[in-house]
Amino acid sequence: MRMRHTAVVLLTVVAACSVQQELASTTTPEVATTETPSTTEPLPSTTLPETTATTERSTTTTTLELLESLAYEKVADLPFPVQLTSVPGSKISYIATRDGRIWLYDGFSISDEPVLDINTQVLDEGERGLLSIALHPTDSGRVFAHYTANNGDTVVSEFALIDDGAADPNSERVLLRLSQPAANHNGGMIQFGPDGILYVGLGDGGGANDRFGNGQNPGTLLGGLVSISVDGDPDPTLFNSGLRNPWRFWIDDHVIYIADVGQDAYEEVSVVDLAPDINFGWPITEGLHCFRPSSGCDTTGLTLPLVEVSHGDAGTCSITGGVVYRGEAIPELYGTYFYSDYCGGYLRSFHFDGDGITDETDWTEQVGVPGQVVGFGVDGEGEMYVVTTNSLLKLVAVRG
Repeated sequence: MRMRHTAVVLLTVVAACSVQQELASTTTPEVATTETPSTTEPLPSTTLPETTATTERSTTTTTLELLESLAYEKVADLPFPVQLTSVPGSKISYIATRDGRIWLYDGFSISDEPVLDINTQVLDEGERGLLSIALHPTDSGRVFAHYTANNGDTVVSEFALIDDGAADPNSERVLLRLSQPAANHNGGMIQFGPDGILYVGLGDGGGANDRFGNGQNPGTLLGGLVSISVDGDPDPTLFNSGLRNPWRFWIDDHVIYIADVGQDAYEEVSVVDLAPDINFGWPITEGLHCFRPSSGCDTTGLTLPLVEVSHGDAGTCSITGGVVYRGEAIPELYGTYFYSDYCGGYLRSFHFDGDGITDETDWTEQVGVPGQVVGFGVDGEGEMYVVTTNSLLKLVAVRG
């Protein structure tokens, strides 16, 4: 397949977006208006999630020069990219754009033509479109896509990869098709766990204030993390519940980091063992707070986030969950989880030690604000990418 060369440009100073900007009509992780204030004292920290283990930091010795700072390298300008993904060890990555196309990236250039084009069957507007892709962890001939059908339904499908990494659009096998009651809160992310199960993040159905009552409804897949056995009985199952709009999550070995978009007061990141029957609290809670404080809330049995970011903090409005860095180019960051925000565009991180978080860091002064951040990605060597509404950036080290 013919590839187009894409120049790599080091971004040194990037203008910060206005804290007061409104989300455009093309926003992916939407922030809905609410009539219910969420301002009360934080809930007790005793309801923090339990975990059993974590992956150790790298102890590999290195002869690299001293890390002075981090920076972004621009890989390409693209029409609303949402994700980059790859199988570990592979030299080839795939980039999804919201318009229903998947592109091949070899680490240097991006294919002139998409390797999969389902644009005509994807509703590309607002929070809808091609939202995420995943590659089968052991079968290089299969790619999976989470997209919005033309009638608004959420669809998760499998496609066969054929010659030169291209996918056959006629090979589609639908694994999940779900009616959506509103245009927002479609969730988005799909990713395979270490158990070979495909996990899907779904929002609460949209609107505001959990309008459709799905957040605590065990009879629906909406508002939950859904599991699909792609190699067995593909019947989708509600795995975890109590989520508002988990636009992006990340599975690192047996630990999952779920960034859940809040209502109008708090964004959150939960970190737990990848285990069933966890209730993350929405709409009983928003972040570490009662969502409807005037009526009180019983947090018994709920798992609260480890990180809460309030609206107004550096322009925060809609959290964009990231990835855990496991690359070799920046060993100082091994095991670090990064995240951002659609409006704030910052880059922040923390390290999870199995009990809680440490080393909370804000890297924004070093890397700048590249625009409206909608996603992250990891290539086959574990190196990290950041995705804005119009570009793909690689995180690199500045050494001296």
